[in-house]
This record gives sequence, structure tokens and C-alpha cells, in this order.
Amino acid sequence: MNAAARLYLAWLVALGATLGSLYFSEVRHFVPCTLCWYQRICMYPLAVLLGIAAYSGDLSVRRYALPLAGVGWLVALFHVLEERGVVSAPAACSVGVPCTVKWIEWWGFVTIPVLSLTAFTLLLALLAPPLRARAAALRA
Repeated sequence: MNAAARLYLAWLVALGATLGSLYFSEVRHFVPCTLCWYQRICMYPLAVLLGIAAYSGDLSVRRYALPLAGVGWLVALFHVLEERGVVSAPAACSVGVPCTVKWIEWWGFVTIPVLSLTAFTLLLALLAPPLRARAAALRA
């Protein structure tokens, strides 16, 4: 798949994740926890940045988008682990809605943090330079 198509798909993933989170909070009235807010802080700008970059064909957006997606991925991973009881909740999760609240649980394992982790994983995969380009850069 060429880089322009990957960029366009990355924008669709970020847009879908942003619209999905807005649906859960504004239509279904699920109150976001602290970790959800941090994930949104990483995802919402990606929907805008990747949309502009996809429209203009600007692949240099990776420089800005990959760090945002990486931080979002780490927060989402921590949230999934915290939700599953693998790690203990940070102090920030004691204020407002607990980070362990499972607003949805589709098929017994898909929760909102899992959806977020999946979206950030897809973004990282789509935005990463192709393996051939990395190998060529290493040889140069």
C-alpha cells in the first residue's frame, strides 16, 4: 500500500476514534475517566492533523503524529492493564469516574480502552515508515 493511502487510512482511523468517543460521551452519556481524557488529548488532534495531511499529501506529518499516537498508545495500554487489575490505579483515577468502570463490554473483552488501544495501534502501524524504507536508511 502506498504512503498516501496509508495516510488517508490513518486519518479515517483517527476520525472514527474521535467520533466514537464523542458518541459515547455526548449521545450515550458515558462520563470519561481521567485516563480516557488523556487518550482523547492524543487522539483528537490526530483527526485534524491527519485530515489536513491526507488532503495535502504531506507525509512529514509523521514527525508530529507518531509521538502523539505513541503517547496515546502507552496511556491506552496502561488503561487496559489497570482495567484488568494487572496494575493499580493511579491517584488521578480516584477523582470523578473511576478508570475501572466498564461502560461497554462487547464479546466479553472489548471495552472502550481496548477500542482506544486498537485505534492507536492501527495509527502507529499505518504511520510507521515501510520496512523497506527503514532498511534502505540503515544501509545508507
